[in-house]
Amino acid sequence: MSNGPTTLTLHSMADVWDVYREELEGVEEQIRKNLDSSVALVNTVAAHILNSGGKRVRPLFVLLSAHLCGYAGQDHQALGSLVEFIHTATLLHDDVVDDADLRRGRRTASKVWGNQISILVGDYLYSRAICQIVDFRNQGINEALSEACRKMAEGEVLQLYYNGNPLMPESEYLRIIEHKTAGLIAASCKIGAIVGGATEELQEALFRFGQRLGIAFQLADDTLDYTANGEHLGKTLGQDLRQGKATLPLLHLLQHCSEPDRQLIKDRMETRTLTDEELRRIVGLMQEYGSIAYAMERARAFVAAAKRDLDLFHDNTAKRALAIAADYMVTRDR
Repeated sequence: MSNGPTTLTLHSMADVWDVYREELEGVEEQIRKNLDSSVALVNTVAAHILNSGGKRVRPLFVLLSAHLCGYAGQDHQALGSLVEFIHTATLLHDDVVDDADLRRGRRTASKVWGNQISILVGDYLYSRAICQIVDFRNQGINEALSEACRKMAEGEVLQLYYNGNPLMPESEYLRIIEHKTAGLIAASCKIGAIVGGATEELQEALFRFGQRLGIAFQLADDTLDYTANGEHLGKTLGQDLRQGKATLPLLHLLQHCSEPDRQLIKDRMETRTLTDEELRRIVGLMQEYGSIAYAMERARAFVAAAKRDLDLFHDNTAKRALAIAADYMVTRDR
């Protein structure tokens, strides 16, 4: 069976996007095809975020995992589009919960059309995805994606429970991002393996790969919230702290900084206020106490563990692409 594109000269993420461009365009075609509500506003709001420049990382993992397992059909493109629908639904809901102003450099749907419309369109995308997924009549795919949706909802509730709490244990922070972010990436990899006819052992290996990669992705994303170029990132820096969220760089800093600095951070988490000068000071403290380095070291450790999960698979272009994508999780700047 074909393992996808025959090119073996992949060196960077740009190469991966380029080599799999045709199949990703197939995913885009499926997204457009599935966005067909009879209510025009639903299509308009959904298109606002679906067309806002997302990288389609999760559909890419569906494609690559399927090819890694020898798949040569077309269903992986449709599945990739449905995974993106689920991911987009979570973004619409998250922006309401977070009262976010920007998403990928554009005004969020909730700021353009209001919270009620954003929530309901998110519900539509979830429902549309589930209806289409059922049509595949594959219990393994149904279970993987329904479990991911359950975990994402639980992760969001858990994050709200700890919101504003600077004493959250690191283990609970990791549990939140395992549910909120890693669950859907893990499911994306697993359904690629399922459609590729992989054994249960290989399905679970790709699930673990995606789960570890998803954790690394969120660790890096939470670190970028303090270190990235704001225009590149497409959102205001320091947004997590302004929303009372204690992510790993901040949790590490709170364990090591002086009591006056700790009190300042706690106060800002409680009041949801943060000036640019205070943000610069906190980022400086993170650099001084090694909090940024610690978070990125943890992210790289999860990437290394994820890449070891690929050892069960024969070398091919898809395996090389997955390894490059794993490294990209902690080297990207947006």
